[in-house]
Amino acid sequence: MPTQIPYNRELEFEYGRVDEITPLIRRVIANNPSAFTFHGTGTYILGRGQVAVVDPGPDLAEHVDALLDAVRGETVTHILVTHTHIDHSPAVPALQAATGAPAYAYGPHGTRPEDGASEGGADFDFSPDHVVGDGDVITGPGWSVEALHTPGHCSNHLCFALREEDALLCGDHVMGWSTSIVSPPDGDMAAYMASLDKVGRFGAGRYFPTHGAPIDAPEPYVKALIAHRHEREDQILAELANGPATIEEMVPRMYADVDPKLYPAAARSVLAHLIHMVETGRVKVDGETGEGSVWRLSNA
Repeated sequence: MPTQIPYNRELEFEYGRVDEITPLIRRVIANNPSAFTFHGTGTYILGRGQVAVVDPGPDLAEHVDALLDAVRGETVTHILVTHTHIDHSPAVPALQAATGAPAYAYGPHGTRPEDGASEGGADFDFSPDHVVGDGDVITGPGWSVEALHTPGHCSNHLCFALREEDALLCGDHVMGWSTSIVSPPDGDMAAYMASLDKVGRFGAGRYFPTHGAPIDAPEPYVKALIAHRHEREDQILAELANGPATIEEMVPRMYADVDPKLYPAAARSVLAHLIHMVETGRVKVDGETGEGSVWRLSNA
């Protein structure tokens, strides 16, 4: 029986409203709903008085205004970016213009071209003021976060662990409402699986994704995500056991319960799985690697 991922798609919110989630975490949701962003980008504010803003979001004037209203009377000292897709980092310049705060991230988006399957594409204009590495700690009055490099969804993805509350701000690496897209060339399935294992071993008590509600029982949730990915690869092996096939042929059968509008995104994740399966010797490809390629079992 397929693994049941315990999604939580319930969320009470209003666009532009600041919600106090915990004593140290507030959230403002941008009005950019889509098939990839769910209700929209949830920008987090950490601390009190001197604060960090995590994932300022899309370059929407009303969202930036809502963020500035939320921190009125306070000082924004840090802008933290989990990764550079266009629903996460484009509002950084506007927020910096208003606050003067430096931006912290793993680095700029590193791979072109971007296929567009992940939230509409990458923000190639972003470059951080401070490059953050795995294990680096960023501090402010009454709060501290440890950065975890979690490539997979994209190569420069970071999660931020808020030490004072045993919380992990996990960007798009783990989402409570859906699985994450892994879209080559910048998305990498082997890296994604390793990063899932990494955050699972890190052991934070509660996750705060950029999209959707908090994840209150992250350990079994992450295990379910890992099991789900293994099952996808088992599906691919079952498909190829019937003979060579293209991704276009496999996706409708593998995702029979999914809206066909999402097939292009599903195809990107299947491609990521297949690349990983070629690397591990289970599958081989005829010619160049791509969505139009013909794939077959290695022993066929």
